[in-house]
Amino acid sequence: MSSEQTPTTPDTTGPRPRRLTYAALLAALEGLALVVGGVWMLALGLTGEPDDRQQAVTGGVTLVVLALLPLLAARGLLGRRSWSRGPAVITQLLALPVAYNLLQADSMAIPAGIALAVVAVVALVLLVNPETTRALGIRGPGNVQK
Repeated sequence: MSSEQTPTTPDTTGPRPRRLTYAALLAALEGLALVVGGVWMLALGLTGEPDDRQQAVTGGVTLVVLALLPLLAARGLLGRRSWSRGPAVITQLLALPVAYNLLQADSMAIPAGIALAVVAVVALVLLVNPETTRALGIRGPGNVQK
């Protein structure tokens, strides 16, 4: 890492910026939604009549494991850890194609696609906000500390 990209120590003395808190809450909401979806898929796979029981169980376990990324990112954002912004941004970028696919469906998945797209875009805006960046102690290029 160059000195321009090296994170500084975040300013944890003052109150946490609202934008950072909101970004953490949105990431946690996405993580919880993945856990709920995974547990639901797993339960249907084990107790219901799925077309392919193995695929349902694998899908459920996969969703629960994927939920760790936004949940850990949310915890890191609340703790003002600079590393947490990367996983949070990646989560939002991965959510956008999923939202697009949900919007292409001719079913009740369309409202879910709209909600996911809105949450992902709002979270991205909050995560790249300068106030959030400062609170996490992330310096951009050209902001060399002397």
